[in-house]
Amino acid sequence: MRGPKKHLKRLAAPKHWMLDKLSGTFAPRPSQGPHKLRECLPLVIFLRNRLKYALTYDEVKRITMQRLIKVDGKVRTDVTFPTGFMDVISIEKTNENFRLIYDTKGRFIVHRITNEEAKYKLCKVRKVWTGAKGVPHLSTHDARTIRYPDPLVDSYDTVKLDIATGKITEYIKFESGNLCMITGGRNLGRVGILTHRERHPGSFDICHIKDSRNHTFSTRLANVFIIGKGTKPYISLPKGKGIRLNIMEEREKRLAQKQ
Repeated sequence: MRGPKKHLKRLAAPKHWMLDKLSGTFAPRPSQGPHKLRECLPLVIFLRNRLKYALTYDEVKRITMQRLIKVDGKVRTDVTFPTGFMDVISIEKTNENFRLIYDTKGRFIVHRITNEEAKYKLCKVRKVWTGAKGVPHLSTHDARTIRYPDPLVDSYDTVKLDIATGKITEYIKFESGNLCMITGGRNLGRVGILTHRERHPGSFDICHIKDSRNHTFSTRLANVFIIGKGTKPYISLPKGKGIRLNIMEEREKRLAQKQ
């Protein structure tokens, strides 16, 4: 096998895409792009399996080739383009905007947002460094490199980015008392207040989080994405507000819906 893999078998595809086992051998392999293969949702799955705007891969191709789909303000014609956490998908023809965000089961949810909210996104700062000629840079979770950021912004902070200009308009420090969403691990998709951070030099720092029902849980620092100052989120949250129910509560909720 020389070079990168070109195919992806259906059973090896990420579980959260929710593809069935029997309707084919292969799954759309995401192109290289801003998000990792296991943490992204290709456009074809979003348009065909989630929104049901197409029945087949071919129909999705017809939609994207008409330049109707924008991801973060840029037209994307690649059907396997990897969209990921916090990306804004806009379809001007239907006047719809979506933000890719996790539900508490760790799946990307169809979360519709207003035109006003579609103008910005939140990005987690991966690292801050000084480039050529002493120019400060920062890189974000969606592979953007931004020059001359605010000198107070550090790794793990969140920056609010204007999609049209690509400029930082605001930032939120990684501090106790701020609202965060978990983007990896067992607690994927849960929302809560960061209570404190345990430092473990040479190992993984652990963050403790408390949700609005006073349930506490902990996760690695790398999985925590700050989404608001204090208890006020900077983005609209999906149904359920990131609160995980236990199996009894879920059962009661389902029974209540049936009646």
